[in-house]
Amino acid sequence: MQLLSRGDTGPAVAEVRAALQALGLVEPPASGGPAPEPSRFDGALEDAVRAFQQNRGLITDGVVGSATYRALRDARWSLGDRMLCLQASNTMTGDDVFALQERLLELGYDSGRADGVFGRQTEQALRSFQRDYGMAPDGICGPRTLRHLGYLGRKVTGGRPGLLREQERLHRAGPRLSGKRIVIDPGHGGSNPGVAVGGVTEAGLVADIARRLEGRMSAAGMEALLSHGPQDCPSDAERAGFANTAGADVVLSLHVDANPSPAANGLAAFHFGTGTGATSTVGEALAGFIHRELLARTRMLDCGVHPRPWELLRLTRMPAVRVEIGYLTNEDDRESLLDPAFRDVVAEGILVAVKRLYLLGQNDKPTGTFTFSDILQREEGSPIGA
Repeated sequence: MQLLSRGDTGPAVAEVRAALQALGLVEPPASGGPAPEPSRFDGALEDAVRAFQQNRGLITDGVVGSATYRALRDARWSLGDRMLCLQASNTMTGDDVFALQERLLELGYDSGRADGVFGRQTEQALRSFQRDYGMAPDGICGPRTLRHLGYLGRKVTGGRPGLLREQERLHRAGPRLSGKRIVIDPGHGGSNPGVAVGGVTEAGLVADIARRLEGRMSAAGMEALLSHGPQDCPSDAERAGFANTAGADVVLSLHVDANPSPAANGLAAFHFGTGTGATSTVGEALAGFIHRELLARTRMLDCGVHPRPWELLRLTRMPAVRVEIGYLTNEDDRESLLDPAFRDVVAEGILVAVKRLYLLGQNDKPTGTFTFSDILQREEGSPIGA
């Protein structure tokens, strides 16, 4: 869809205003005062968009793009407003799906990550609930299913119902990297170079880091898959679909950033999460490991670890992390990124972070001290230093 920002006019703006007003974020005009033009994107509407974006874990830029529009669309649904089911096309999404997933998780049914997307795992969890409570297991959340969900009072609320399941999957996976399948997703590509400064492109830099990381992972016995070739630039949904089809254990998305201010610099990591509290617990842990390893090895500015509902993070069925490795628009960060030795350090740091995830705190080493040689020795079964 077209980007909508302050100063724009038209029916799309009126639609956004109506959605925000229904959510209570746009105040009605004062009695006797002038009413705002519904189809005009004014300052008050921009403030409301920013408030909505902040509540939903989106970038608070006041601009209505595809992510904000999708979140506005999802926010209009409450559980019970419509029947929910798995659809072969036009997958159902919304806050009502999220509420159903949370309810199933609280009752002990594994609907997967509470992401507001009615997928196969949500349907299977719903069928199991229906079967256990004497209903036809049709996988459709209609009035009768809603009544039964309402009968079961919540004795415990809050927390992260999927935490123990995700931790158990990690335990079962074991500490060795051998056999783990990782999708490495270099940002942009093909006709979309991403950030470009002085002939240097984001796509070129992260593709190089991806190849260095792929080589190290393969040497450690991992199955490393690139999400696309150098001439391609799939959408985030297509990248997520590739990872899901491949049955990846982890997805690593590599990017560099840009900012109108040349002073902006530093390193940030992102995992799936929403303003409603849903998060990928393992994704959050991995983002933290990558963030700390790279900070210790590169001395870049700490720009934090953040939850985001971006498509690649939301649509993958496995933990996914996006790393923004500096700002190409910053002279110091750009100088570092142009150094092949620096890109080697980044690749090693990310590999070490993945190893830390599977070690679960056992036989670990201080942040920034684990080396590629250490990993190879551990994978070969030799003690460190032998």
